[in-house]
Amino acid sequence: MSINILMPALSPTMTEGKLAKWHVKAGDTVKSGQVVCEIETDKATMEVEAVDEGKIGQIVVPEGTEGVKVNAVIAILLEEGETEAKAPPPQAAAPQAEAPVPKAAPPPAAATPAPVLAKPAEPQGTRLFASPLAKRIAKEKGIDLASLKGSGPNGRIVRADVDAAKPGAPAPAAAPKPPTQAPAPKAATPAPQPIFTAPGDQRVPHTSIRKVIARRMLESKQTVPHFYLTGEFEIDALLAARQAINTVLEKKGTKVSVNDMVIKACAKALRDHPDCNASWTEDEMIQYGAVDISVAVATDRGLITPIVRNADLKGLAQIATDMKDLAARAKVGKLKLEEFQGGGFTISNLGMFGVKDFSAIINPPQAMILAVGVGEERVVARKGQMVIRNMMNCTLAVDHRVVDGAMGAQFLQTLRGYIEQPAAMLA
Repeated sequence: MSINILMPALSPTMTEGKLAKWHVKAGDTVKSGQVVCEIETDKATMEVEAVDEGKIGQIVVPEGTEGVKVNAVIAILLEEGETEAKAPPPQAAAPQAEAPVPKAAPPPAAATPAPVLAKPAEPQGTRLFASPLAKRIAKEKGIDLASLKGSGPNGRIVRADVDAAKPGAPAPAAAPKPPTQAPAPKAATPAPQPIFTAPGDQRVPHTSIRKVIARRMLESKQTVPHFYLTGEFEIDALLAARQAINTVLEKKGTKVSVNDMVIKACAKALRDHPDCNASWTEDEMIQYGAVDISVAVATDRGLITPIVRNADLKGLAQIATDMKDLAARAKVGKLKLEEFQGGGFTISNLGMFGVKDFSAIINPPQAMILAVGVGEERVVARKGQMVIRNMMNCTLAVDHRVVDGAMGAQFLQTLRGYIEQPAAMLA
């Protein structure tokens, strides 16, 4: 009996992806744990491993195909003795077959806030994390899969586990599922306004990441009650501290940027205001124990937000090293899942493009995002005198369900203290 290899869900929000590359072809023999293909998600390119052994009978979805739905059959694996595979309908999902497992490790539970709406459902009946081949052999031998411990990826029960087990009572039959209610009809949405094209206009198809960004940003603006707080920070002391730090670090090949210092300042301010390091759910507020800062990085594929974990506990040199590595791998789509899933606060810096100030859109389920503008010389008043100082505008976008106006203002005030007196963030 052939086994369907399905399009895996490599992140909680993934609904479709691009099959970027096949590492095997029809007729190749694969083993459990072998990388068979690369899947391009809305954030990165991930390697996918086989969970069963056998021979590739057919490649259903050719490499380069975009918009492949999660759980669609992408290839067929033949078991020992089989010589022909019957192709399923395009984009067909096989609920009983298990999808390959992404090579990247799942994000740590303590540091990852997404998803936060509900706890994962507990398994019901006899539904187990096992490969289709392992299930069939266990049934034939009368082995209860619930009594086995899986040795495959992420604890999956594979054929070797069943072969090593002693025959016993067959697994109990699955409990009948209660009837499901029909979903409520959705409200009609207005038809989009027509777009008139002219000779010379070009149609550029949406990439998967651009479609996801569009959907999430629309949902954020429609469902999250934003309010904005803007502060004008004097950064002469910060620039002087950066120069002194880089003079010491240049022998090690490390260079700290203004953005690295802003990351550290935000992390310290969040540690001082733990109520701001939180997310909203319908039943409760989730307050994060770790201070994980997401940093927006522009790539050719769209925007991605790699995470500096435990930023409040790291020195500036380590933050600079981490950001250089994360940004470089983000630009080529090589981040691991746990390196961009989660985070409790985001920084978006457009100062390098000369933008004076702007308002960023909150990245749910986070409650705040800081928009950082350019640092520039301005004429300001100090003790009744007109002087020239380096100034930088920062606008904090806040989810009003989580953070009230006064609380957000206090956070911004603390952030000002760290930026204008950088020695305080090093203490």
